[in-house]
Amino acid sequence: MSNPQNTSFASQTVPKNSSPDLTRRRMLGCMAWTGTGVLWTLAGGVPRSLGLIGEARADQLPAGAFTFVQISDTHIGFNKEANPDVAGTLRRAIGEVNGLDPRPAFAIHTGDVSHLSKPEEFGQARELLQEMKVDRIHFVPGEHDALDNGLTGFLKAFGQESEQTGWYSFDQNGVHFVGLVNVTDFQPKAMTRLGAEQLAWLEKDLAAQSASTPIVVFAHIPLWTVYEPWGWGTADAPQALGYLKRFGSVTVLNGHIHQVIQKVEGNVSFHTAMSTAYPQPKPGEAPAPGPLKVDAVELGKLLGTRSINVVPGTKTLATIDTPLGGTV
Repeated sequence: MSNPQNTSFASQTVPKNSSPDLTRRRMLGCMAWTGTGVLWTLAGGVPRSLGLIGEARADQLPAGAFTFVQISDTHIGFNKEANPDVAGTLRRAIGEVNGLDPRPAFAIHTGDVSHLSKPEEFGQARELLQEMKVDRIHFVPGEHDALDNGLTGFLKAFGQESEQTGWYSFDQNGVHFVGLVNVTDFQPKAMTRLGAEQLAWLEKDLAAQSASTPIVVFAHIPLWTVYEPWGWGTADAPQALGYLKRFGSVTVLNGHIHQVIQKVEGNVSFHTAMSTAYPQPKPGEAPAPGPLKVDAVELGKLLGTRSINVVPGTKTLATIDTPLGGTV
């Protein structure tokens, strides 16, 4: 389902003797390429292309349909070799979002807004994200947003919607959205948990919804076990997913692993997202997860955003994963 399988990319080589500034300029030049997004849907677990992102127009959407954007793992404050300018690549991602037609109804950010959960990082992220042409952005925290005094800084900056718990729900055009928190007990290479209090809240929240209501759940760490040795999963997610079994359409969106991996179980489809900051290794292909340094001209292929089309009466949502680097 991910877009890179259907996109050709220009290949360039950075000279070995390039200065850091020249390499950075080349990398940012690559960020200016336009990614060719492909619109996909799932039918019986089989992906089907619906066309290129640039071909979608507002007058082609059915009545009542809308789109929203997922952005993830911006890591404002990170400045290592894997990407020395995360603010620049975030701005590139925002530019891609601002060029979408139809205009998204809103955006969701699936965590790691900051890199070290410092007030200045949250402040810079807020300023940058205000450049996105959407009416609102819904946030959930990542573990990097909880490094300094727990979630206090994140909730002060972005927690108004959640009444300072971090988790919350809202409705849009007949779709019920649920934002969850699964990072407060984070330990490297260990599975996190939602916890009893949040699970009790989730059960009560979902009990008020009809089984025919489409549900979109978003959290930072995947709610299915992508790779347990690295802690890429949530230990008590099966209980949460049990509450979701009765619904005919459930879409689960996560960040954390900085790459697109998808899975379908019954009426539940799981989607992890690319980062706008830096890539990570594929599961098991390195001693541990962490920032993956790649050639500057390759970076844009491994960063990106996701937009989702919601069409009333359909059981699945069409997702568009758009790398920042694309054809020249």
